[in-house]
Amino acid sequence: MAAEIHSRPQSRRPVLLSKVEGHQDAVSAALLIPKEDGVITAGEDRTIRVWLKRDSGQYWPSIYHTMASPCSAMAYHHDSRRIFVGQDNGAIMEFHISEDFNKMNFVKTYPAHQNRVSAITFCLASEWLISTGHDKCVSWMCTRSGSMLGRHYFTSWASCLQYDHETQHAFVGDYSGQITLLKLEQNTCSVITTLKGHEGSITSLWWDPVQRLLFSGASDHSIIMWDIGGRKGRTLLLQGHHDKVQAICYIQLTRQLVSCSADGGIAVWNMDISREEAPQWLESDSCQKCEQPFFWNIKQMWDTKTIGLRQHHCRKCGQAVCGKCSTKRSSYPIMGFEFQVRVCDSCFESIKDEDRTSLATFHEGKHNISHMSMDISRGLMVTCGSDRIVKIWDMTPVVGCSLATGFSSR
Repeated sequence: MAAEIHSRPQSRRPVLLSKVEGHQDAVSAALLIPKEDGVITAGEDRTIRVWLKRDSGQYWPSIYHTMASPCSAMAYHHDSRRIFVGQDNGAIMEFHISEDFNKMNFVKTYPAHQNRVSAITFCLASEWLISTGHDKCVSWMCTRSGSMLGRHYFTSWASCLQYDHETQHAFVGDYSGQITLLKLEQNTCSVITTLKGHEGSITSLWWDPVQRLLFSGASDHSIIMWDIGGRKGRTLLLQGHHDKVQAICYIQLTRQLVSCSADGGIAVWNMDISREEAPQWLESDSCQKCEQPFFWNIKQMWDTKTIGLRQHHCRKCGQAVCGKCSTKRSSYPIMGFEFQVRVCDSCFESIKDEDRTSLATFHEGKHNISHMSMDISRGLMVTCGSDRIVKIWDMTPVVGCSLATGFSSR
C-alpha cells in the first residue's frame, strides 16, 4: 500500500548532504553507486571519475580517467560493475570497475554513432547496449561481440531513451517533440506508435514497467504522463517548472514523481490521486462565449461591422475564447496547472479555493541542473550541470515518509 503523502508541510525540503567539485567543464552525468557511499561522474572535460566518501565526510576521487572525447552520457550496471560511457565523437567505451572502486579497466569500444551520444542503457539478459545520438538514430549492439545489431533513424536528433527489458520495447524522444515506441528484434525493429503532445524537444523520459506509465519532460517546461498500459490513450499534463525539464524519476512505491529543471527547480509531484486530463483545445472562428469573430473571420467581421479579436483558450474547458471572456487567471493543480493560467470567466467561477491547493512541492537546487539520478532505496538524489558542481541530496523529507517507502537508515 502506498504511503500517505497528501498533506506534506511545505517546510520539508531536500537536504543537501555534499557538494562534489573538481570537474573543469560541465558534468554530463552523475550516478550514485548502490550500497556504497560513492558517485560516478562523467564530464565535458573528457574525464570519468569515481568519488568515494572518506572518513572526513568529503568525497575524493578514487578513479580519474581521461577519454579521447568529451563524455556525454553514461550507464552503470552495479551487479557486474560494468560502466558504459558515451562520447561526443559517437563512440561508447566499456570499462570494468574493481570491487574496491579504486581501479577501472578498459573492455572495448563500440562504434555506436556518427555524432554525440545522448543516452545509453544496458540490458544484461540479452547483452544488448542500446543508445541514442545526435546522428538521429537509435542503435543496439551486442556486448559479447561488440558488433552492431541494428539501427533506426529519425528525422530529428534522438535525445533520450528508455527501455523495457521484458518486452524489448524502446521509447525514444527527439528534438522535434515526438516520442517513438519501437519493438527491437535481433537485427531489425518495428515502429509501434508515436506519441505527440509536447511543444518543445523531449529532454527526459522515465518508464515505469510496473504500472506501465511513461513520463516525458520537455523544453516546453512541461511533463506529460502517458498511460501506456491503460490502452485508453490517457495523458496527464504537469506544469510547474519555469525552465526546461531536464530529468525525471518516478517512484512507483509512493506514487511520486521527482523532476528537475535547468533553472535549478526541483519538484515532487503527488501522483497518488485521481487527476484530470487537460482538455483538447477547440477550434472556432468566433468566441465560444460571446460569439464575437476572431480576426481571421473576415466574413463575420464584414457582416457585423466589427473588428476581429485575438483567440485564446481556456485551460480548464478548452474552449476558444476572446480576451474579454477570459479576464481571469487561476491555478488548477488537479489538471496539472500548478501556477496561474488563463481560464474563461465561467470556469473561474466554478473553481473553489480548495481546488487551488497544490499537489506538488517545489524546491530550489541553487545550481544549473542538466542531469539527475536517484537511489530510491536510500532516498538519495544526485544532480549535476554546467556549473561543474555535483550535489548529493537526502530526499527522504519530501519523498516517502515511513518504512513503507523501503528507505533504509544510513
